[in-house]
Amino acid sequence: MKKICHVTTVHPSKDVRIFHKECVSLANAGFDVTLLVLNSDSDICDGVKILGVNHPFKGRIDRILNAPKIALKYALEVNADIYHFHDPEFLRVALDLKRKGKKVIYDVHEDVPRQILAKYWIPSIFRKIISLFFEKFENRVASKLDYLITATPFIRDRFLRINKHTKDINNYPKIEEFDMNIEASFDSKNVCYIGGIEKVRGIEEIVNALSFIDAKLLLAGKFSNTILEETIKNNVNWNKVDFVGFLDRNGINELLKKSMAGLVTLHPIINYIDSLPVKMFEYMATGIPVIASNFPLWKNIIDEVQCGTTIDPLSPKAISEAIDFYIKNPTIAKQHGANGKKAIIKKYNWGIEEKKLIEIYKSL
Repeated sequence: MKKICHVTTVHPSKDVRIFHKECVSLANAGFDVTLLVLNSDSDICDGVKILGVNHPFKGRIDRILNAPKIALKYALEVNADIYHFHDPEFLRVALDLKRKGKKVIYDVHEDVPRQILAKYWIPSIFRKIISLFFEKFENRVASKLDYLITATPFIRDRFLRINKHTKDINNYPKIEEFDMNIEASFDSKNVCYIGGIEKVRGIEEIVNALSFIDAKLLLAGKFSNTILEETIKNNVNWNKVDFVGFLDRNGINELLKKSMAGLVTLHPIINYIDSLPVKMFEYMATGIPVIASNFPLWKNIIDEVQCGTTIDPLSPKAISEAIDFYIKNPTIAKQHGANGKKAIIKKYNWGIEEKKLIEIYKSL
């Protein structure tokens, strides 16, 4: 039995991609899996040994500078055959594992150099030079690692140029987590948004869109900050919003039953344009049409599957027109929802990605 150690210095112990998808899948495939997490409790869950290392940091900079060294110390004590890390700050010590004769995988969740250009906490005058420096550093280390796993095809194509052992493992939903027999309320006027509630995720435009139509927004999630929450709750359309806060999986399924369409109208920023939003595929899995931002990648998927419509996410009027179309055309809404569910079963599901992941480990 090969011993595997996943390492994260940033993410929580029950992160969906790291724990629920990758670690659990590998444990189910017969690997001995340890997940090393900073500032978390130790536990054993679903066959995965969670090794929590509690070490307080004084802030973001302190964590970036010191977390990799602390994580490396405990990772070496695990003495795994394969190490799989998830945070770019760990790149500074990744080659130390290679020098110990270990196999090392870098799981690239984001296109970090482009992401740096949008970091508000970095003075704008320094962002470009930091982005360029980091990209050169990341490429140099990544070229020496045993395998690169990326969260999207876009990131995969970037890294294939420097390391042929690169494959995308996409964050598609686990079918078993959803009630595939959900009967959505296509005769209702309810649309839903589920997820983190932030300005750049389009919450203002969504609520403003309610001015133009007779519809209700079912809103589930947590506001990113109290100022935004106060602003949205003071919006003239708040009386058309049913805010239910954070929901577990059963609660989400119940909310989806009351909906006739799902919204994923993120702003066109670097972080989102080439991403694959989990929420879009979750709406598809439960058989409701998707109203999404008109980014080329998302538009190609939605148009190919015929499972929704794409609009300008910065236009409340465009959002309202898309909602109104489905309200007035429930037959089309139901057909688009059915198309999305079929695509999830056939192509966009974790079961397919899981097989790719296990093949990578077997190759190592």
